[in-house]
Parts: sequence; structure tokens; C-alpha cells
Amino acid sequence: MEKDGNLKEIKSLLEKFTNAHGISGFEDDVRKLLEKELEPYVDTMRRDCMGNLIAVKKGEGPSIMLAAHMDEIGFMVRYIDDNGFLRFVGIGGWFDQTILNQRVVVHGKKGSIPGVIGSKPPHVMKEEDRKKPMKLDDMFIDIGAKNKEDAENLGIEIGTTASIDRDFVSLANGKVTSKAFDDRAGLVILIEVMKQLSKHKIEANVYAVGTVQEEVGLKGARTCAFGVCPDLALALDTTIPGDHPGISKTDSSLELGKGPVITVADASGRGLIAHPQVLKWLKETAAENEIPYQLGVGSGGTTDATSIHLSREGIPTGTVSIATRYIHSPVEVLDTADIEACVSLIVKAIENVGKYF
Repeated sequence: MEKDGNLKEIKSLLEKFTNAHGISGFEDDVRKLLEKELEPYVDTMRRDCMGNLIAVKKGEGPSIMLAAHMDEIGFMVRYIDDNGFLRFVGIGGWFDQTILNQRVVVHGKKGSIPGVIGSKPPHVMKEEDRKKPMKLDDMFIDIGAKNKEDAENLGIEIGTTASIDRDFVSLANGKVTSKAFDDRAGLVILIEVMKQLSKHKIEANVYAVGTVQEEVGLKGARTCAFGVCPDLALALDTTIPGDHPGISKTDSSLELGKGPVITVADASGRGLIAHPQVLKWLKETAAENEIPYQLGVGSGGTTDATSIHLSREGIPTGTVSIATRYIHSPVEVLDTADIEACVSLIVKAIENVGKYF
């Protein structure tokens, strides 16, 4: 019953956070949710000048920074044409074909309004053009405006943001789908870890941090790590599995449902090469507590850990991730059991941190 209850709570939190909107640099609504969820489990909480949320559970032992980013990838209006259509740029790393014909929420100064991403229809394209991938620069957002003045009267201006309009949905066998699991899954892990740690006294001094602007340069983590200056840190994020068509096991050996992913290195070492003692700490904790885990070595993206471990004179840092299909699309998919196992791993690791640091 307790396991079922934990998974139910995890799904509820995932739904709440992924249905919320907050692209890079505009994380306010997500931060408010995080503040509310963390408040019962920490001793202090503050927001720094970049917008990072820093919640602290005080202890006398080593200081540990747990970082999960609050932002999701999205869009920003760069031009309103005479007919009221919105041209836009991507904020964060979009694969252009995933956004064509999607519904969006446009966050105007008079409130949010719905819109759709449109383009030139294939019916009127030349044969050679139909064979070419559609580029973001050739798309636009249609909010139903009559003209430019009408769009402006609806609260749209240059710099208005937009995000994908997708709701959380459960799939079969414990899997769920939504936008922005990258990295609302990390925020849910952060909340559940702090909730469990609040039930008893721990040695460590834990900083639970919701960072800003990860998707556009790991910016919040860089400034926050400098200010907090922890003894060690873990980034909580998502990563790419190789368990579905279109990707081979040689590209990624990771699978949904096989436990959290402990990163050994990402971005071919240009991002994070995890500190050896952090790896030892995490792997031995998992083994001792019979928590399933996977090891990840990646050649593509990176996480907040890259900025954190380079702060000041260097901070021993690792990354613990959730294998998530179709990252940076409107239909990301993960297994809630992996989140539950990830929470268990991090809680147990914090409880025995004195053996390693």
C-alpha cells in the first residue's frame, strides 16, 4: 500500500508541475508551486537575484546542493505581421518538426490566450518543397487575431512568450506522458526527497534548489553554486534512453523502468565527468540498499552539474537522471517507478554521506 501511495503522489505532483508553464527566464509560476510544496519540509527558503529558489534543511555535516531546473523550452514573439500572425524564435533546443501544428499558450500581458503553430500547407507546395523538413523560421503562431492592432490589443507584444499546450496523461504499465518532464521530473524528485528527509534528523546540510535558465546555458546553476558553495552537489534531470524504435542500444543502453541513471560522463566529457568519490558514494549506496540503477555515458547534452562543478575552486558533483523518451518534445514519456527509485537512492545517499565526505 505504501508503494502504491508513493506512486500516486508522484503522479499527482508530476501532473501539477508539467501542466504548469514556465519557459527559460519566466519561471515564476513554477517557482510558486515549488515554494508551496517545499515549505513544510525545510527550515528556510529564499529567492536569489537570478530567480533561483534555495530551500535549506539545516544540519551540522557536509553541505549538499540538490539542483533541478524549473524552466522548460518554449518560444518568444519576435515579430507581429500586419495580419496578426506571430513570428517567433525558439527558447531552448527544439527539433523543429516536433512543434509544427501544435497548440500553444501565449502568455500575453493581459493574460494567457490559446494559439496554434501553423505554416504553409503542403497542398500548395511544390513537390520538391514537400520533401524538405519544415523549419521553425517558416512557422508562425495563429491566435485568431484580425490584424496586428488586434493582436496588440489582446496583449501581445515583441518579447511575449509562449509554451506548448499539453496536459499530463497516464499510459500503460506505470508510464506517463506530458511536456516538460525535462525537468519537472527533477522538481518532483526534489520535493519527495525533502519530504522523506524531514521525517528524521540528518547529518547533512541540504540545499534543495530550483534553478532557472538551464535550457539556455545552465545559467541559474552557475550563480547559485557560487553563492551556496556546497561541499558536494547532485543535479537531478532527465536523459535519453535507447529502448524504442529509431535509436540503437549502441547510442544509449538506458531503459525506462530499470532505475535512475547515474551519469559517469556526458557531452563526451565536454560537460560533466562525474567526481570519482561521488560515483562511489552513489553506486555503493544503491548496491547496499538493493536499489536498481543504470550507468550513463553520453555524447550529447549536459545538465546543471556542468556549471556547478566548475564553481569557485571546484565542487565534487554528479548527476542522477530519469530515462525519458522523446525529450524536448510535447510528448515526453517516463516510468514513475524510476522516480520512486531515484528518490530512495538520493535519500539513502544523503543519510550515509558522512562515510564518503
